Amino acid sequence: MESLYLAWRYLVYHRFKTLLLVLSLTLLFFVPVGLRVLVQQTALELQRRAATTPLLVGAKGSSLDLVLSGLYFEGTRPEPLKGAEIERVQDSGLALAIPLHLGFEAQHHPIVGSTVEYLDFRALEIEVGRRFVFLGECVLGAAAAKELGLAPGSTLVSSPQNLFDLAGVYPLEMQVVGVLAPKGTPDDRAIFVDLKTAWVIEGLGHGHQDLSKDDAAAGVLKRKGSQITANASVREFQRITDENRDSFHFHGDRSAFPVTAILALPHDAKSKALLMGRFQSKDETSQIVVPSKILDQLMGTVFTVQDYIVAAVVLVGLSTLATAFLVFLLSWRLRRGEIETMVRIGASKGRIRALLLWELAFVLSLSVLLAAVLLLLTASQGGALLRHLLLT
Repeated sequence: MESLYLAWRYLVYHRFKTLLLVLSLTLLFFVPVGLRVLVQQTALELQRRAATTPLLVGAKGSSLDLVLSGLYFEGTRPEPLKGAEIERVQDSGLALAIPLHLGFEAQHHPIVGSTVEYLDFRALEIEVGRRFVFLGECVLGAAAAKELGLAPGSTLVSSPQNLFDLAGVYPLEMQVVGVLAPKGTPDDRAIFVDLKTAWVIEGLGHGHQDLSKDDAAAGVLKRKGSQITANASVREFQRITDENRDSFHFHGDRSAFPVTAILALPHDAKSKALLMGRFQSKDETSQIVVPSKILDQLMGTVFTVQDYIVAAVVLVGLSTLATAFLVFLLSWRLRRGEIETMVRIGASKGRIRALLLWELAFVLSLSVLLAAVLLLLTASQGGALLRHLLLT
């Protein structure tokens, strides 16, 4: 016990040297194992969501951008599809088509324009309130509701994409009607609206006062029969209410309106194969991908890079370990006078050897303990962080 106490007091007295040794050895023990745990956990998290998504339709381009955007609402937004593609998939009779409109945010939370079928597909249950039904209503993911401090009955304003937007597309004030139960997926941070509401946010639809009424005369530029041309004084509504909801309308062909992606849910394996075959033409402007295959390719690259990093870390770690033992050996040489004093006062060589070994054991034990704590933190929080870094 005396050797144990003396070893502890020595390390406390030389705390700076002890701290450097402990930190160096902690990183040596933690980095190779922690990196593997981090990557494997991220791979499982990414592949779990991809595995439950059979097919994803998007504009031709980067299939990885399409998958990351369509499944996780992050990364680079792919080129939009025309809305006619929704009917193309649906009318094929081979799959259910669930559109996704992405690209807008509200206080750094993604706004996802879709249909209530998306909530059913992802098994997203309402914890408080109800689903969106009318134009201008939104449902919040559990994390989004918590971070924003909102509940059913609150309002939420979409963030403008460009503060200098000359097209006159104003932020839309949405009514929060429900909050989803937590799922531990990217859906928790999202804000869900109807597809038409997303089009209104994009400026493809708007509402304004009824120009056919007498009190709207100041906003009329020209009348020709039933056709009324408004002037620039007519202000569009920035909030959809029960009173003005009927005034909201869209100009242009809705089949040309944009969607970011389409979740295609085939009825069976044969339907899946047939639907994929319909998008293989050379003249095809759209692509259809299997998300799990795209994620496998991404994670294959990540695992390859991980192996190189681990190999480099092991080499550096071995040199660090050698340096640490060299520090101990030099320290023992510098303490020769101290050791001789202990011998003169009656300490045996076995007692002195035990003292030095206890010092080494303390440093190694503290390093292993700290590495274990870091590993637990990595296992619980690191996956989400690496997923965010990969997607952005």
